[in-house]
Amino acid sequence: MSLISRRSLDKTFTNDGLRGASLELESVSKTYGPSTAVYPTSLQVPSGEFFALIGPSGSGKSTLLGMIAGFVPPSQGAIRINGCDIVSIPPYRRNIGMVFQNYALFPHMTVAENVAFPLRMRAMSGAETAGRVSQMLALVRLDGYGGRRPTQLSGGQQQRVALARAAVYNPGLLLMDEPLGALDKNLREEMQEEIKRFQSELGATVIYVTHDQQEAASMADRIAILRAGRVEQLGSPKALYEAPANRFVASFLGEANLLHVESVTRISEGCLEVRTPDGLVTLVRDHGRHHATATKAGLTLCVRPENVRLGMPVDGGENVFSAAVQDATYLAGSIRYRLRISEATVLTARVPLRTGTEAFAAGESISVQWSPDDGVILDEE
Repeated sequence: MSLISRRSLDKTFTNDGLRGASLELESVSKTYGPSTAVYPTSLQVPSGEFFALIGPSGSGKSTLLGMIAGFVPPSQGAIRINGCDIVSIPPYRRNIGMVFQNYALFPHMTVAENVAFPLRMRAMSGAETAGRVSQMLALVRLDGYGGRRPTQLSGGQQQRVALARAAVYNPGLLLMDEPLGALDKNLREEMQEEIKRFQSELGATVIYVTHDQQEAASMADRIAILRAGRVEQLGSPKALYEAPANRFVASFLGEANLLHVESVTRISEGCLEVRTPDGLVTLVRDHGRHHATATKAGLTLCVRPENVRLGMPVDGGENVFSAAVQDATYLAGSIRYRLRISEATVLTARVPLRTGTEAFAAGESISVQWSPDDGVILDEE
């Protein structure tokens, strides 16, 4: 290897043991002529965090990942790894590992040679390279597979090789762009556990892009939900699910019953009375949100399907309505009902399937209810 190429591959940032790097974005944006792909965005990801970026197609998540990796130059802003601004540093000197959806393995190389490739490019000694490769293959549970070609492996095994190759040189950050998109459902779920275990054992900082909300919720410590180049909300999966910032977040992360609100009135005992345009009146606990004390246009009532109870009313009869069952769908471990309360209001309920669970058929009239604590009033935007 030439002196120039050796220098170009020197690690600009060193990683201390098994500690991942911290990442900070300060007012980072990307424009293409008159179009804005990412509006000014600021994020802080501490060392060792598993951080997910999710959003619909065109929301800017891959552009944001590309700016962190160095493949996409930002139009403005700072990107810092361990406090050092890396915007002017080329991708190959950022000490960042990448895992792609299509694995990007070299078909003419063995598994061991693929994993060793980043170390060879860094001119590491043969003995140290062999030791590192052996350790990484053991970590991804591919001991004994070093002599095989990628074409001799399953999709899940190839993805494990890609993980090992991305982490073998102990990068400060691991960036993963839809890494499980090419796998079937069962294998995806298995690999979610593998990636989380892998990240935990390495102590790595992971930035994970996916379009699968459930995947992000099951793996990430925190999630940023993007729409049209902006972060709509950032927080833990639990916080985003239970206290979404607006209608978009509520609908994007899991199922939600979203009812337009015509008016909100404060009443006694910490509750609000909510009226929908078709006259449906419900009680909602006042959680102290900014819009909870007065009538305001552009509000939505959110009730999650698992909080809609069916059958005999309980809890003193609050928020009890008659409904007609439109259809019932059996899912893995639950029954999903669509229930018509009025001409304009159709709710979804999801009931766990247990021994003795009463099932309702299409056309039946039943009672539905939810607690005032289970409703949340949201801004439309």
